[in-house]
Amino acid sequence: MQENVGRRSNAERAEATRVELIQAGRALFVAKGYGETGTPELVAAAGVTRGALYHHFADKRALFRAVVEAESAAVAEAINDASPDSMDAIEALTVGGDAFLKAMKETGRTRLLLLDGPAVLGREAMDEIDARHAGRTLREGLAMAMREGAVRRLPLNALAAQLSAVFDRAALAVANGADAGDQRKAIVALIEGLKT
Repeated sequence: MQENVGRRSNAERAEATRVELIQAGRALFVAKGYGETGTPELVAAAGVTRGALYHHFADKRALFRAVVEAESAAVAEAINDASPDSMDAIEALTVGGDAFLKAMKETGRTRLLLLDGPAVLGREAMDEIDARHAGRTLREGLAMAMREGAVRRLPLNALAAQLSAVFDRAALAVANGADAGDQRKAIVALIEGLKT
């Protein structure tokens, strides 16, 4: 019996199409913005049919959400890679913050996650996405720091939300030309101020 070498299964082809749509969506949403990107250009850029788009995503907004989810996951992965569990809690928060700012320098990421994401999907949806990704890493880092007694015990959700806002504002500032070193100094000072 001869094997079908080089043939992809339906599931593999479907996943490849989904990835192509997300990649094309990312490129167009970054270049033109959500509102100026049409579905005809999305399918043309991905090299698929309109039917394939609607097979994988209910509409352009659903594709945009998948792009945002992928970007948010990439940021969380960068943070996790930079700050292993073996690291001291305060160092992990600082290094994780550095990794966040570095990851947010990826072309278009600030626009997708901090500007267009909230405008298109709404704050609640963005908070849900963030809670699974970068926001989760920050909450886990703060919880660990509190357990270790490295930082003062404060309401975890409130503290994570406030620090997340600081990181987001720093990323926006850097994207608009502010000095990344200055932003980092301010963030480190805030984290140091939490020490017990």
